[in-house]
Amino acid sequence: MRIVEGGLDDPQVQALLELHAAGMLAHSPRDSCHFLDLSGLRIPSVTFWTVWDGDVVAGCGALKALDAAHGEIKSMRTHPDHLRRGVGAMLLTHIIATARARGYQRLSLETGSGASFEPAHKLYRAAGFTDCAAFGDYKDGDPFSRFLTLTL
Repeated sequence: MRIVEGGLDDPQVQALLELHAAGMLAHSPRDSCHFLDLSGLRIPSVTFWTVWDGDVVAGCGALKALDAAHGEIKSMRTHPDHLRRGVGAMLLTHIIATARARGYQRLSLETGSGASFEPAHKLYRAAGFTDCAAFGDYKDGDPFSRFLTLTL
């Protein structure tokens, strides 16, 4: 498997992002879903990567610059056909390394709080992420959101 920067114009990637959005909306109310659409993933403060297994997209993820010292993980998703094959861990390792190389002191994320999000929580905790308060423009008190951070 290989990680490639970009890929937003690829139909496979767009289908994976549609699957990601549908999954978020299936498990959380719309007001509690904070995924980026294609236009949000194209803004200059966001770097987007895809993971490829041959010519098949296996996953995607993004890093958003919040400020010079703080980054946010966005739109992490593994294609269902590639679950439990190390795609998420590979991409998370890449995003953390990129955040460190950029000189970020902190890397944070918002994810869902229900049982369907437990595999993601386990992945982030294994990488050293811990619970934190809402950051950026997020609001504390949303029972459908969980906030995690990693000091770099």
